[in-house]
Amino acid sequence: MTEVIALKQSPADHVRVYDNDYVEWLMETVLKNRFLPSPELESIFVGDGSYQAVGAEFLGHFIRKGGLEKTDRILDIGCGIGRMAVPLTQYLDYEKGTYCGIDPVAGGIEWCNQKLSPIYSNFEFRHVDIAHNLYNPKGAIDGLELVLPYDGNQFDFIIMTSIVTHLPDEEVSAYLREIERLLAPGGRLFMTAFVVDKVAQENVSKKRDARLGFQRYDNGPCWFVPELPPLAAVGFDDGFLDRAITGAGLNTVLKSFGHWRGVSSDHYQDLFVAEKDGIRR
Repeated sequence: MTEVIALKQSPADHVRVYDNDYVEWLMETVLKNRFLPSPELESIFVGDGSYQAVGAEFLGHFIRKGGLEKTDRILDIGCGIGRMAVPLTQYLDYEKGTYCGIDPVAGGIEWCNQKLSPIYSNFEFRHVDIAHNLYNPKGAIDGLELVLPYDGNQFDFIIMTSIVTHLPDEEVSAYLREIERLLAPGGRLFMTAFVVDKVAQENVSKKRDARLGFQRYDNGPCWFVPELPPLAAVGFDDGFLDRAITGAGLNTVLKSFGHWRGVSSDHYQDLFVAEKDGIRR
């Protein structure tokens, strides 16, 4: 069973409801649809696993765990080469739902603008030149001073999958503050991470992903993998992300531990869903 920590509940009249049979059908349809755009294998520069399978899996998580609705206005921070965007084209309402994807790596954005935007006019992609030691070392925008090119209160659902797993703690806090600005009242953040709790630290059962032998960095909350560049995989002390979310003015409504640490779960990385105060539009 996935370990889920019960947290603050949304107001009763704004609970997100979904049809599980429909979600199962949608995920299977996305997975088997050979007409959906898919990049060449050598072009997938971010992420592990099957492009189609991971996208279909997360579509299910967005709906079931995140409460994503067909009419939501989505911002995908670190959209890469469209792994999350492609399945979302099959779910979002063409007239009412919108998707904006941003990434500091121009190649993925170019592919998405060639393959997706001409077909799905409610999907747009933008290169934002955020500096990152691994992915965009010559970027012009300091992550500590992040201000994205969108008006405030504009998005109902913001995605950050495998993003804070590549950020230092100071930048995580900067990103979360910007997300709070961009979310509309009642809007939600869906974020994945590596939380280095006691199970992950001690690894008593020896089932933790062998690639993620985290060791603490200095006296801060960050954990790095010694054999990898520092930002190739970043874990955080259990509690750090909870406090950073609260410090940014958001409320964590779901925290679920993933199976990377050797426990049973329906998702690999750890998962947070956080909400901004207010009533959804």
